[in-house]
Amino acid sequence: MKTELKGSTTSISLQYPTLFNAPHNNPDISGALKGCLGSLDGGCIEKLLLHCASALESNDVTLAQQVMWVLNNVASPVGDTNQRLTSWFLRALISRASRVCPMNFNGRSSTIQRRLMSVTELAGYVDLIPWHRFGFCASNSAILKAIHGFQRVHILDFSITHCMQWPTLIDALAKRPEGPPEVKITVPSCRPSVPPLVNISIEEVGLRLGNFAKFREVLFEFNVIRRSASSELSNVNNDSSCFPFESLLSHLNPATLNLREDEALVINCQNWLRYLSDERKESFQDASPRDTFINLIKSLNPRIVLLVDEDCDLSVPSLTSRITTCFNYLWIPFDALETFLPKDSNHRVEYESDIGQKIENIISFEGVQRIERLESGAKMSQRMKNGGFFNVPFCEETVRDVKALLDEHASGWGMKREEDMLVLTWKGHNSVIATAWVPSELSDHMGVG
Repeated sequence: MKTELKGSTTSISLQYPTLFNAPHNNPDISGALKGCLGSLDGGCIEKLLLHCASALESNDVTLAQQVMWVLNNVASPVGDTNQRLTSWFLRALISRASRVCPMNFNGRSSTIQRRLMSVTELAGYVDLIPWHRFGFCASNSAILKAIHGFQRVHILDFSITHCMQWPTLIDALAKRPEGPPEVKITVPSCRPSVPPLVNISIEEVGLRLGNFAKFREVLFEFNVIRRSASSELSNVNNDSSCFPFESLLSHLNPATLNLREDEALVINCQNWLRYLSDERKESFQDASPRDTFINLIKSLNPRIVLLVDEDCDLSVPSLTSRITTCFNYLWIPFDALETFLPKDSNHRVEYESDIGQKIENIISFEGVQRIERLESGAKMSQRMKNGGFFNVPFCEETVRDVKALLDEHASGWGMKREEDMLVLTWKGHNSVIATAWVPSELSDHMGVG
């Protein structure tokens, strides 16, 4: 079944024909909803999403179905930016409705299936837009300055991009006039189950990094933190096993991590803090796991801590607030992809499906199942300050490096400073923030970036 959108030449296939019955003669559907039918205006779509969220929160299944019917006449996974974004929000709302009203709602939630990428495909994924590379570039430039003069560097890496950040840093260290330092990278054995996903183990990632470091004549060691009976730090040749967050905390100490006094400790947090719960637990003496993590990494006395994440507040309990924020924020990557990839591009479809997985978690789930609990850059900065860290500015050399990176991408990307943060922007809208921190006791080390 197809319907022609009023005021549009696009004919859109209804994605869920068995779910919705057109509310032609139903007096309950408001004039506001009728007025939005066929409109592709983002503001109108946002209003429809909020109508639907309110209906679900009040268990008004009939109204929720009516609004979804209208959204379904706008949504298209192969349309323009608003249509594609709407299709993922509609999917998330259907998923939520099928859980909160299992006896009354006819929709079925469906898990997004995402294939595993090869390392080569991952590299292309990261290069597609500067969403990840912005943080890599700002952080690596800051690290290079912070570890100046050290002959040993230990990087404790908490990230979701499978160590894609480190070949560039290893290459830069190999070119140091005084010679490269010994480099050790330590990672946890498991990561949040979020894209990007790859078809090799973290151990294989370490072996590949080791081969690259050997090629660049950099002494290199790769370690994986994993649960074991002795709670020791294991090498990459042993089998890994995932462990709960509480177990990870127990490993964050100098003995287990085998820290040395003569090495510069770098702690890298790229898109990581959001996946640590921000809710307080009695087992952590009223501190949330997120705050406990910050306190523990401070106790390790790092030379520098890099914190990179998306600048968006999705931690609020209100569904309607999350929808408003999410819709107006995740428009950015959809719009950026629209500027240079055709509508049927496989790269575009896969990237958007990864964003769709995030949308589904933000909207469909509550409690411990909602793992996307992102805070704004301002909130994250305040959390770090409360944890005893001092924010240090990025230097002009880092700014130049980031600007050179952005010159490789579409003209809509830009960068600005907000206090001591570097902010990646798209058409003037904040998207990703990068910050650098030192323990407050070392606050005299200014301008490390």
